[in-house]
This record gives sequence, C-alpha cells and structure tokens, in this order.
Amino acid sequence: MKILALHVDHVEYEPIRPESSIYEEAERKAHRIEDALLLLTCVEKGDDAEIAIRALRELAEQARKLGASRIVIYPYAHLSSNLAPPSEALSILRAMRDEARALGIETYSAPFGWNKRLEVSVKGHPLAEQLRSYERAGERAEEIPQALLLEERLESYWYILTPEGDMIPVEEYDFKGHENLEALARYEIQKSRAVLEEPPHVSLMKRLEIADHEPASDPGNLRWYAKGRLIKSLLEQYVTEKVIEYGGIEVETPIMYDMNHPSLKRYLHKFPARQYIVETEDKRYFLRFAACFGQFLIAKDMSLSYRDLPLRLYELTRYSFRREKSGELVGLKRLRAFTMPDVHAICRDLEQAKEEMRRRLKLSLEVMEGVGLTKDDIEMAIRFTRDFYEEHKDFIFELVRMFGKPVLAEMWSERYFYFVLKWEFNFVDCQRKAAALSTDQIDVENASSYGITYVNERGEKMYPIILHCSPSGAIERVIYALLEKAYLAMMRGEKPMLPLWLTPTQVRLIPVKPEYLDDCLKILERLEKAQIRADIDDRDESVDRRIRDAETEWIHYIVVYGERERKGGLLSVRRRATGSVEKISLDDLISEIRKEIGGKPFKKLPLPKLLSKRPSFR
Repeated sequence: MKILALHVDHVEYEPIRPESSIYEEAERKAHRIEDALLLLTCVEKGDDAEIAIRALRELAEQARKLGASRIVIYPYAHLSSNLAPPSEALSILRAMRDEARALGIETYSAPFGWNKRLEVSVKGHPLAEQLRSYERAGERAEEIPQALLLEERLESYWYILTPEGDMIPVEEYDFKGHENLEALARYEIQKSRAVLEEPPHVSLMKRLEIADHEPASDPGNLRWYAKGRLIKSLLEQYVTEKVIEYGGIEVETPIMYDMNHPSLKRYLHKFPARQYIVETEDKRYFLRFAACFGQFLIAKDMSLSYRDLPLRLYELTRYSFRREKSGELVGLKRLRAFTMPDVHAICRDLEQAKEEMRRRLKLSLEVMEGVGLTKDDIEMAIRFTRDFYEEHKDFIFELVRMFGKPVLAEMWSERYFYFVLKWEFNFVDCQRKAAALSTDQIDVENASSYGITYVNERGEKMYPIILHCSPSGAIERVIYALLEKAYLAMMRGEKPMLPLWLTPTQVRLIPVKPEYLDDCLKILERLEKAQIRADIDDRDESVDRRIRDAETEWIHYIVVYGERERKGGLLSVRRRATGSVEKISLDDLISEIRKEIGGKPFKKLPLPKLLSKRPSFR
C-alpha cells in the first residue's frame, strides 16, 4: 500500500462519472473539506485490512502532530502499477474508513471507482507532503536497495550557504529575491516526488512533435519523433564534445549485469534506485541505472600509475534504467529509461579529487550555458557528511563562490551512501517543483569494492578516489527544462522558443504562389550548404495560415517570398525573437544565423523539405 499524505488548506473533489465496473454510489456534486490531512491511497496486490489499519493509525498520529483535525481518504491508483483487484481495494479502503471512525477522527471519503475532478491546496511547511509505503510485517515484495530504505529514514539538517561564507539554517533564511531557491528547499525537504497534475512541458512536447508516451511499453519509456530525435541527438553530440575537450576517454559498456557479481551487488545497495530485473534459466540480471558498473570494471582491469591520474572515463548511456514509482513518472522530467552522459574521474587522492571537481563544476556551468540555461535558470544544492564539512569547509564554500549564488545544503550526521559530498544543479519548473540536472560526487568506497588500484611513486598499490559526474544530467531532462523555460516565457507574454541551434526548422520559406517554388528551392540549397536547417511550406493554404503554422512550430526565421523578393533581391524575414519583419539579403541572413549558432553541432533536418510531402505525428 502506498499513501501520499498531504496537509492541505483545502481539498475539493467532484465525482464526474464511474470509471470502473465496481464503484460506490455517489452524488455528482462538489465536496470541499478545509484544513485536513488528505490521504491519496493506492491499494496494491497482497495488501489486506491489517496493513490498512496499521497505515491509518500511523497517519492519524501524523495528523495529530500536524494539528489536522480531520482526514480525507481518497482512492488514488497512480502511485503503483501493481494494483489490487477493484473489489479487494474497495474492501481494504472500507477497513481504513471504519478504523478512522472507531478512533473518533472526523473522516471524509471520496467514492471509489469514479473519475473525479480534484482541486488541492497544499500547505507550505516542510512536512506537508509525505509519501508512505506499507507492506506486511516481515515481508517485502521486491528486493529494494538498502540506500532507498536509508534515504526514507535518514535525518538531514538543512542550511543555506552563501558566497560570503555564511551557513544559515533554512528556517532562518530570508528568501526575498531567491524564490526559486526557496521552492527548491521546500521540494527537497518534503521529499515527495508524486505528480498530482500534468506539467506544461508534456503538452508542449506533444504539440511540437518531440516525444510522447508509448502505450505499448512500460510507463516511463517514450517514443521520440523525428524532431525530438534531432534535438536529442544534437544535445548528446554537444555534451560529448564538451567532455572530450575536457579530457574524457569515451568507452561503451553493456546495459545488463549479473546481480550476484560481488562488487555489483554491494553497489546496488549503495545507490538509491530501483532496478529492472531480467531472469534467465539460472541467473538474474539487472539493467544498468548509470555507466558506473561498466566503467569501474574497465578501470579494475587497467594497469594504472599515479602518472595516469586523473583518468577520465566517459560514456553516453543510451539507455540507463531506473524503475521509478509510477506515481512519480511525468513527461520528460522523470522516466524509467533515459540518456545519461556519465564521466568518472579516477584520482590519486582527495586533494587531486578536489581540484578535478573544480574543473568539472566549471565544465557543468559551461554546458548549462551552452544548452540554453543560464545561471538565473538553475539553483545549486550541495550535500555532505558532518565530518567532511568540518574538515573541508573552505572547499565547500569555494564551490559555492564558483556558483556565485546562495545554495541549498543538506548535512548528514553520518555517511549513508558511497559518497561524502555531492552537488547538483536544479531547474525549478512552473509547478515550483525541482529536477536535478548536472551533478558530481566524491566517492570514497567503490575503488575498494571493485578492486581498482594504482601504483604510487613508491611502487605501492593504492585505492583512488572516484568522482561521478554528469555535466548535463539526463538529456531528456534538459529538454524538459528548456520546454518549461519556454512556457515561463510565454506566461510573461514573451514568445516561447528553443535555442536556435536546437530548433528543428531554423528557417521556413513560404512561397506566395507556386511559381516561386523554384526560387525557394534555390534559397534552400544555399541555406543547407551553410549548415542551416530550412524547409518550404508549399501547401495549398493561405499565406497567413502558413505563417501562423510556422509560429506554432517556434521557427525563428520565417521568409515570405513573392514577386517583390524576386525583383528586389532582398528577403522579407520575420524574426520570432523580436516580432519584426525586415528586408535582408540572403548572405546577411546566413551570416546572422551562423553567428548566433556559433560552434554548436549541426545535423540535417530528418524530414521532407516540402511540407506537402511531410507526415504529421499528431
């Protein structure tokens, strides 16, 4: 059983229509409850009344501590894919209701088996959102990494670190002017990742024909259309080029590993992620969730000298797999199959690791800027053990100064995982929720676990320090951030756009009449030779309609071509960024676009150049 407990100012629900063959009788009217603990409850296979009663008693105590005098039990199937049959689920929910009333708690229940309109206003304190999971006593339905269990109950101390060297408890910090940092702090402290409403980027990724859910696959696995594949591949190429410039050595490793391999098994339980399991006749394998496994096994088999270090191994993992909870899956933000650029640095000692981390922080800032996310778009979080902070306080604040803004800090009283320090850049979206992008970690454990050694100046074998870095984070999540940023611009009354180098069609040519098509084809050829992606809208539609359609595709440059352009030799160019229409030569247009794109990667448009020949994926 999984329950997302929300302390709400109010909850309002209205039954619309039955959606199950088994449903309760209900009035089709709105129900509004003020100041309550809302229990979004998902009943799973194997649950029984005993689990339901235990969960209700625990959450009733939670309601008492929060000062909530009433509870609302709301059937919510979206937290799991392992659902109990409807009849069993209804019986167990009724057991919860009966127990609540027996305890004398003012209780409200949303009807089971209905499609409902739901409106929720969650309170702003750190404990207002909590996800709970319940199983039978002494039984666990799946093999869950120990790190996930520790993560659920570890005690954290939260601070804001400033570039000036201050360490301020979160509850005492004045967030005025740092509203996104405040949103990040609330999101991280609450630790709830469940999704209650669809974020704006989901409709944008569909409308722009970038990606969509694949109903024939496991949830969290997407289909990528031609435009989305182009954007994704350009980002993959850009990040890879940046890593190789930094000194990364690119390798490729398997996606599947033996669960009983001794080194891998230890690491599985040190990383907070659920795995996909593949079973053969005599073995169990797991699908990788990062490139660590393959790169560490390569490093183990290498003969390394101190002169070789730092050694930087890199792989763009297409794909990495994490079996995230179904209630947390959403669009491009949180997936079960994703593309992760992963570069590990094997370092002689902690001092070399610290110097390498400085380089990688700078690299990650450059990558963020290059993909279209400025420092104003991201917030930094840094996590460390108390011991590491006390011994390396100056280094931690140096990282904060490099970032140049206050950052959220999480301190642990002891080391729970394999790392002693971890930082990440986060994007705060339209729903005031955060998602991690770039990250780096100081790993003090896995060299020993995998048997990775190097020979020092005295000929002695030593265990190195390992850094884990993704300069961009998951490629899919970068696209999520860019789409959410565009939506925020739209809310401010600005034109939403992707960076020019990532926009599938950079120039749209619109011939006023069919007799100008040949001229447009010649212009298209010039643009393609200059490595600019262009196409021609030759459809039998009005010019105004074709301009509007180009606008909905967020095309940066729209060129309407007719008799005046043929005779005058200048193009009539509509710039999306400014909304202006100007006369400009083709050479000047090419020069302007090439200057804005700079040295970013280029790929050809993988679609027919004539829109009359182009399929629609919507």
